[in-house]
Amino acid sequence: MKQISRFSHFGELSDKDYFRIALSVDCVIFGFEDGELKVLVIKCNIKEYKGMWSLLGDLVKPDEDINSASYRILKERTGLDDVYLEQVHTFGKVNRHPAGRVITTAYFSLVNIKDHQLKLSDNELHWHPVKDIAEMAFDHKSILDTCLDRLREKVDDQPVVFNLLPKKFSLRELQSVYEAVLNCELDRRNFRKKFFMMDWLVDLNELEEDVPHRPGKLYKFNAAKFAKKAKKIS
Repeated sequence: MKQISRFSHFGELSDKDYFRIALSVDCVIFGFEDGELKVLVIKCNIKEYKGMWSLLGDLVKPDEDINSASYRILKERTGLDDVYLEQVHTFGKVNRHPAGRVITTAYFSLVNIKDHQLKLSDNELHWHPVKDIAEMAFDHKSILDTCLDRLREKVDDQPVVFNLLPKKFSLRELQSVYEAVLNCELDRRNFRKKFFMMDWLVDLNELEEDVPHRPGKLYKFNAAKFAKKAKKIS
C-alpha cells in the first residue's frame, strides 16, 4: 500500500507541492521631512505592475534566516546599513504575487532622513509622502497601511517618533511629527502639557537658529530616564 505523506491532504498533494511556497521580506521605512511623513518606495519592474510604486522587498535566500534577509534587502536596495528593523506582520493571501505563492513578512523602521542619506537610486528610489500614496504594486498598500497602524499604536506610550527627528528639536517640530503620523491637528497647549508631564524631554537651554519664525527652545529626548522607567515597569 502506498504510504501517504504526513504533508498530504487526502493524498492529493505531495511534499514537493508544500515546499514550493516562497518566502519574502518587505521593508517599510518611514521618514519625516518638510512637515510630512514619508516612506521609501521604488518603481516596480514586474510587468503586471510596471510603473507602480512598491516597497523595498525581495525573496529570502534558502540559506538565510528571515531577520538577516531584512537587513540584507534594505542594504542592497538603499545602501543603508545602520537602520533598526522591527517585524510587524506576515501577509499570505494566495494570489498576492503573479509569479506564484509568496508569503511575505513586513518589517518597519523610523529614520531621520537627514542622517540617513540614500546611497543608491535604482528604480527611482526616493522618499514619497505617505498621504499621496493611493495605490501600490502587489498588496504593498495594505502592508504600508498595516505598518502605519502599528506606528500609530506605538506613539502614545513609546518614544518611537524621536527616531524621525534630529538630536536637537523644538516643540514645534515635535508636534509637527505627531500630527504627520496621526494625520490630525493637535491642540498646542495640551500637547506640550502632556510631554512635560511624561518627562521625556531635556531642555538644552538653546534656541533655534535661522528660522522664519520666533526661535523656539531646543530639547533632546531623555533616553536615559525613559530606559530607567521602562526597567522599573518590567
